[in-house]
This record gives sequence, C-alpha cells and structure tokens, in this order.
Amino acid sequence: MAIQPTEILNVSKTTKINKVAIIGIPNTGKTQVFNNLTGEYNIVANYPGTTIEMKRSVTRINDKYYEIIDTPGLHCLYIHSEEEIAVRDMILSEAPDVILQCVDASQYKQSLMLTAELLELETPMVIVLNSMDVVARKGIWVDSRQLERMLGVPVVESVASRGLGKEEIKEAIGRAQKGSLDLKYGMVIENSIIALAAELPFDLEFKYKIASLLLLTDSFVEKFLEKRYGPERTALIRLETNKIRRQIKGNIRQIFIHRRSRWVDHISVTVVHRQQVAYQGFSQLFTKASRDPFWGIPIFLVLMAVVYLSVVYVSGALGRLLDLFLVFPVTGWISSFPLPIFWKDMLVGDYGILTLGLFNAIGTVLPILSVFFFIFGCFEDSGYITNFTVFSKRLFSKIGIPGNAVTSLVLGFGCKTMATLSARSLTIPKEKFIAVFLIAFAIPCSAQLGISMAILAKVGLSAFLIVFAMLSFCEMGAGIILNKMIKTKETSSFIQAIPSMRFPGMKAVFRKTYHRVADFLKEALPIFLISAAGLFVFQKTGLLSLIKQILTPLIVGWMGLPKDIVDVFLLAFARREAAAGLILKMVNAGALNYVQSIVAVVVTTISFPCVANVTAIGREMGTKTALLMTALIFIASFVLAGALHWLLIFTIAR
Repeated sequence: MAIQPTEILNVSKTTKINKVAIIGIPNTGKTQVFNNLTGEYNIVANYPGTTIEMKRSVTRINDKYYEIIDTPGLHCLYIHSEEEIAVRDMILSEAPDVILQCVDASQYKQSLMLTAELLELETPMVIVLNSMDVVARKGIWVDSRQLERMLGVPVVESVASRGLGKEEIKEAIGRAQKGSLDLKYGMVIENSIIALAAELPFDLEFKYKIASLLLLTDSFVEKFLEKRYGPERTALIRLETNKIRRQIKGNIRQIFIHRRSRWVDHISVTVVHRQQVAYQGFSQLFTKASRDPFWGIPIFLVLMAVVYLSVVYVSGALGRLLDLFLVFPVTGWISSFPLPIFWKDMLVGDYGILTLGLFNAIGTVLPILSVFFFIFGCFEDSGYITNFTVFSKRLFSKIGIPGNAVTSLVLGFGCKTMATLSARSLTIPKEKFIAVFLIAFAIPCSAQLGISMAILAKVGLSAFLIVFAMLSFCEMGAGIILNKMIKTKETSSFIQAIPSMRFPGMKAVFRKTYHRVADFLKEALPIFLISAAGLFVFQKTGLLSLIKQILTPLIVGWMGLPKDIVDVFLLAFARREAAAGLILKMVNAGALNYVQSIVAVVVTTISFPCVANVTAIGREMGTKTALLMTALIFIASFVLAGALHWLLIFTIAR
C-alpha cells in the first residue's frame, strides 16, 4: 500500500528508501505489477504505449520502504525513442537499488535480449515471468527454477492481471542479487570495452555498459556524459572511443546482436519446453482472423455494431432510470419551490447550473460513458486493439503513417492527449507531424465517440454511417495531403509487439471502468458546472444573443444549423463531452433534424481540440506548431461541415 507524503518525509529522515525500477519491453505487465505492489491504480491495457511517462510511489514491503518506479517500454539499452532515453537516463543517473524486469512468458525471447543488457549493469535484479496462464494454454512450460539458476537472480512466476504472484514478488525484492551472465563478445571487443571503461570518469556508474554503448556509437549516451561532465571531458572520451573502435574489425553492432541472440537461444532451449500437440483454442483462431484481410473487416464491423447497440439501448435504459429517480424529482421539487425567477433560471432553467451542468453530466453523459468505457476496456484487455493496428497498417502506410504510428492513432480513440504524447516514439519529423495532426483532427476521443453514437442513434443508423464515412474521408484526405506536401527521404521500420488475445477479466475491466468514470467526474464535473454558469451569465447579459447574431451567417447560412448551436460551440471550448451532451439534449427535444444532427456531430468532432490535447501538441511539436495545427483544424471543421450540409441537402432534395 502506498504511503502518505507526510509519512514519506518522516521515513526519509530516519532510513534509506531503496529504489525499485520496473523495466521491460512494451506490454509485459509493468503497470499492473506497479499497481499490485503499491496499491495504487493506473490504467492498464493489453497493448503497447499505455505507459508514456514514469510513475513513482513509495510503499512499504516487509517493513522496508521502497520507491517503486513504473517506466515506459524499453526494448534495449541502445536507444530508439525519447521514452527509452528517459528510462535509460534514469537507470544511469539514479542507479536503482533493484531492477525488476517484467517478462511476458509468451514472448520470452524479445525480453531475454533486454535481460542480457540489464545483467551487464551488475545491479541486483528480479525477473517476473508474467502471463504464465497464457503460455500454459499454449502448451508451453517455462522452467522458472532452471532460469533462476542460469541467470543467478530470483525468478517469480506471475499472472499480474489477477494479482497472482504479488506476495512472491515482494519477497523476491528483499533477496534481489546481481546476476551471472555467461556471455562474451570475443577477446578483442571485451578488451576494448575494458580499456575504454578505464578511461571513463572514476565516479561514473555502469562503466562496462557505458563503454559498450560508446563503442556502438550511441550518440545519446554521449549527450548523457556531456550533461554530467561537460563538453571538454566528453570530447576526450570521444577521441579515445574512436581510437579504440578503429582497432575492431567488422560490424560491432552485428557482433553484439549475434552473440546475444546465441545466448538467448541457449537459454530458450534449456528452460522452455513445448508440447508436441498444442490446443488451438478460440483465442488463437480469433487472433489470426482479426489480422486477416478477409475476416478482419467483418469482425471489426460486428464489434462496432455491439458498441453501437450497447450505447443505444443499455445506456439509454440507464439514462431513463437516472431521469426517473434523480433528475425529474429534483428539478420538479426546485421548480415548485417558491423562489424568484432569477434563482429558478440559474438552477433549473435552460442554462441552469443543475440542468445544463450537473444533470447534463450525470443524467445524459455519464450513462453513455459508463457503457462505452466498459466495452472499450474489454477491447483493451482482450488484445484486440493491437491486432487491429496490425490489420490497419497497410491502410495507414498509404498516407505516410508508418506501422509503429498506428498504435498512437488507435490510442486517440481512448484519449487524444495520451495518444499525442505516445507519438514521441516516432523519430522521423514528417511521420510525427502527420500522426500528431491526424490524432487532433478527425478522431473522436472515447468520451465523445460514445456520446456521438448515442446522438446518431436517435436519428437512424444511416446517420451513423454518414458520419463514419465523412470522418474517415477527412482523416484519409488530410493524411494524403500532408504526405504529399511534406518531403523527406527518411523512413522508419515497423516493429510491433503483438500480445496474445485473451478473454478479458471482468473484475479488472469493471475496476478500470470505475476509475475512468471517477476520473471523468472529478475532472469534468466542475467544468460542466462552470460552463453552465458562464452561459447563464452570457444569456442574462445579452452577450449570448450578440454572439449568435454575429455568427448567424456562418452557423445558419453556411452550415444550416440553428443559432442555438452556438451554445454547443461555447461548451466545446471547455469540454467536448459537455458539448456532445447538449447536442443529445437538442436532438431529444426535436431542435435538430436529420441533416443538422449529422453536421453538428461532424463539426464538433473535428474542431475544438481539448486544452489538454493542445498542450500535449505544444509539448511534443512546439507552441507555434500547436497553435498552427489548432487554427487549421478549426477552419477546416467549419469548411467541411458546411460542405457536408449542402451535399446532404442537395442529395436529399434529389
């Protein structure tokens, strides 16, 4: 259980707080292990890219205090992305007391390549063999005791998603030790590493590993040394490195990879045993089908139909219950209470703090989000989302998006801010710009997507199909245009770890749904209330009428929407869910017809990136680029929405 900040201060004065860094390749259960050890909760999903920044928590294990550090995925200590730079720099600068490596037992070879490098750090380690239930179903047995003997570090079997192995991990942290690595790169390279390590500063940790990275021409490790020791000292190290490197014949990197691969194969043959006949269950068959070009599309359509029908009927039933037992009784009671008109309007009027603020969030938006978050959580934990990225890779490659950016785009359907931050793993500027723009452009986040489905369900399935086609067209069109406009010769390769598909644990999904709903209420509810109060003030002062009058040519003349849609646009600046909830109320009240409902959903989906997303764009791309993207998206949304309005009017009229 995580301890309180005041307790941390008292502990830090009396005893040492040891650091435990949870390291592993993407999607090996690091965050779930972090949750299990600390008692905290961070969103866990069965696809790479969920953790994009390090999280820390001080906890007590066996009467000792530890700072547990959850880190983004790390493929190796030779750096490929910004997240990996942060993780490696943390290891090199903070020198954690224990490295706890999470290994997906069903993808052990990829993890063992990283294990070899971590053992070279000569830091006490613990290996957590996660997803042992998955390998058992595949007819695979990993001999953890033999692996422990070969590596010389504690090895713990775990099913982190169910909390199995939690106590064993805690016990193993207390007996973590430096491992033994029977891996040599040849006499010439070994002597070169030792010679270069002797030239490094005396107080530098991990000399052997840093020397090997310098021989591999890792420019980021030079920047690390320059930041710590200055440019002059680093320049001398660079000269010595080049001198030693010239004495080595052949491709140094290939030699390292070849020797590590042989070591991994030796470990694998010794500790991993397979049945000659393995049962091909439903999960394996469904995994193959979801990636198949022929079966992938109907599977996707069936799943979208499940989401659509659930949002329409299940959330609709929940909403009616809330109206019956909460909204109608409270508004009726306040309306019957002898209050001045001003106060009644402020509480339960068209722009009332309760009606437009509280009950719009709880009675209209919350039921939809609860159902949608639950279904989205099932997709995450089943592993379908990652398999969908593999299926859609060919489509995105046509618009200049590499395969390893597809995950970021798919993440946008969950949270556009997190998706934007995850795009930092893209090293080619063109690919990163296109990915970040498309995330902000025509991809609805999970909250808005769920409510938009409910809106379109009110006017018919054809409306949903039109909006889906329009947003797809806009996204593809923007990608193709940007791909043609931005010239570059650089390309990146597609490396994607594919998790095994499995039936999601309902307890974990319900817990995730609860936390997402709680986060929504905590973050959004104050904004709903403040926005409603702001619109009430605008309405009473006449400013709202003035804004509607000024925007009439654009709103009514070009997009064919009623003037009251301005209320939606003003709310969208604060919170997209609030705007979408108001559109739903307008549809229910008959204030929007078929075409207007479609146009309203399209314009609010494309325009008004949330403040958090704009901030994330600024963080990744720079403030000027963020403002330029926001302006382009804002203008494009109104142009495209108007064009869609006239196209639909012309089509329906014919």
